[in-house]
Amino acid sequence: MMAERAKFVNVAAQFLVHDIVATAEYYQAKLGFTLRDYFLDPPVFAMLHRDTVELHFGKVEPGVDVPSKALFRPGLGVEAYIWVSDIQALYEEYRAAGVDIVEGPVKRVYGSTEIVIRDCNGFTIAFGD
Repeated sequence: MMAERAKFVNVAAQFLVHDIVATAEYYQAKLGFTLRDYFLDPPVFAMLHRDTVELHFGKVEPGVDVPSKALFRPGLGVEAYIWVSDIQALYEEYRAAGVDIVEGPVKRVYGSTEIVIRDCNGFTIAFGD
């Protein structure tokens, strides 16, 4: 008899940033996330969520390069991709909040309509429906 496979239930993207608090505040004020918790004082890690999507941020020391694609180039990937139920509503929400929308909304050849934003650390995140 074959053993039952474990079911994947969720995933959390993890980003390295220089300023945990500023990043958490940006994600709350601009992107609509809620802070789940900070770890240590001063914070070296933060967990934020919006609905079932969770993002984690870990602190790196000043002078340490943070891997990011600060210049978004279509077709070369993003740091995270988040599926949403209504891309047009999200676009309007983020436009009104002054989020740096670097592309979209655009209908892709694979059927999704997407926007790509650049966060306060230069990370690019795609949202699609």
